[in-house]
Amino acid sequence: MRLLLTDRFCERAKPAQGQTQTDYFDEQVSGLALRVAVGHKAWSFHFTSPGDGKRARLTFGSYPATSLGAARTRAIETKALVEAGKDPRAAEADTLEAICEEYIRREGKRLRSLEWRKGVLERHVYPTLGTRPIAEIQRSEIVRLLDKIEDRSGATMADRTLAVIRKIMNWHASRSDDFRSPIVKGMARTKPSELARERTLTDDELRKIWANGNGVFGRFVRFLLLTGARRSEASEMTWAEIDGGDWTLPAARNKTKVDLVRPLSKTAQDTLPMPRQGEFVFSTDSGTTPISGFSKFKRALEKASGTKGWALHDCRRSARSLMSRAGVPTDHAERCLGHVIGGVRGVYDRHEYHREKAQAFDALASLVERIVSGSEGDVVQLRGRGKR
Repeated sequence: MRLLLTDRFCERAKPAQGQTQTDYFDEQVSGLALRVAVGHKAWSFHFTSPGDGKRARLTFGSYPATSLGAARTRAIETKALVEAGKDPRAAEADTLEAICEEYIRREGKRLRSLEWRKGVLERHVYPTLGTRPIAEIQRSEIVRLLDKIEDRSGATMADRTLAVIRKIMNWHASRSDDFRSPIVKGMARTKPSELARERTLTDDELRKIWANGNGVFGRFVRFLLLTGARRSEASEMTWAEIDGGDWTLPAARNKTKVDLVRPLSKTAQDTLPMPRQGEFVFSTDSGTTPISGFSKFKRALEKASGTKGWALHDCRRSARSLMSRAGVPTDHAERCLGHVIGGVRGVYDRHEYHREKAQAFDALASLVERIVSGSEGDVVQLRGRGKR
């Protein structure tokens, strides 16, 4: 599809109906295209290779990390190389971005946090160092990048970005005769012990968050508290994964690589948006794409509830703590969260411990209901329930 790209269009662009991704070609700079997929937008330049005359495609980085103006400038520079009979891919082959993309292509299928790593690179690394030849990147450049990230997003984010860069540079060094990583010990901004997080929501925080969580995001947070699910597990949940009162997290989306069946309590089922629309359960566009923009939604919820200093993952940790408080056996609670139990084989019956998990989630829901209602009764007793 060809049109005059604008900042407004790029910001709102979605894949064409019935497509998983769509290339929108710019009328102002021929060859430049914005590829729009679910949850991701990236720039590319399409050209005819001077060497073999075949059509080729060169990626420029993601949007909005690389703006429309910057993409056009880079496309014009690349076009000049092609017109001069040079293959622009040769100039890009050893840039940090090119090495990162090669690493993702080869190692991505083995990475549990692939999408998160790609997001870190696109937001924090590519705009500053992406076009630099990896062999020319100096330690001081990485330090300045980390300083910038620390000032903008905190020391923890700087260290996580450093970990991603270190992994890729070490991988490249293992495949190169000459490259030596410029990263050394002592560049981290925090101590490992400082990264450990034990935060759980207090009863008062839970009441305030529950009472002030409105709309899709409010339902989403309640669902996290009632299921102990990870943010990505719940945000990417589809209606096809729900059968009656059971939600089956497929192995492809589970860190343990096995199907996980969660019997949903009635309270958890009541948090699901109705009527059903589109593919994704929690969505702000009628189910076409999964919910996103968590930071913006969370800031609004913190302001409305008068709470601060909590993270969405704290909902999972809080759910686990509340299960113990409700008298749920440790083994059952761990299975509810999808943790691998020591000695348990990697592949097992999807419905193993179904009744015990159902009882655990019922107990969790009962305790949450008592907390948000202001009741301070004793520990909730487990209620028996058969398999649904």
